[in-house]
Amino acid sequence: MMGKTGFSLILALALVTVGTSSERKCVLSGSWRSNLDCRMVVSELSEAGAFSGSYHSVAMAPKADILSSPLHGVQHNANQKEQPTFGFTVKWQFSESPPESMSVFVGQCFMDDQGEETLQTTWLLRQEVGSPNANWEAFRVGTNIFTRIK
Repeated sequence: MMGKTGFSLILALALVTVGTSSERKCVLSGSWRSNLDCRMVVSELSEAGAFSGSYHSVAMAPKADILSSPLHGVQHNANQKEQPTFGFTVKWQFSESPPESMSVFVGQCFMDDQGEETLQTTWLLRQEVGSPNANWEAFRVGTNIFTRIK
């Protein structure tokens, strides 16, 4: 059986934990680097959670062909969630003329106990192909983990 003092201490610790977690939110805007060394810059979010930015991929093209590609997306419940979900599209741009391609990313912004933020994402890439018979080779699926560039 627990006395009043023990119960009060547990209640106080619970309140401190709740208070601390609500102050720590994962913020999507800023500069990020993926596990493949791609870089992404996300603008400040609008009231509705919309954002834009740029994606610089070293995985999609040889170094001479790397261009910054525009991205546009939305974060779910931008001001209400500590670890929000989000989605964005990237329209790939290259200096040469490879087949047109576009990617969609969906993910969640996480903050660990040390305050380090990561974006865990899954993506789907669609490339232009010349015929319906080549449709099977038009898709790629993968995952990326982004960390904040400080």
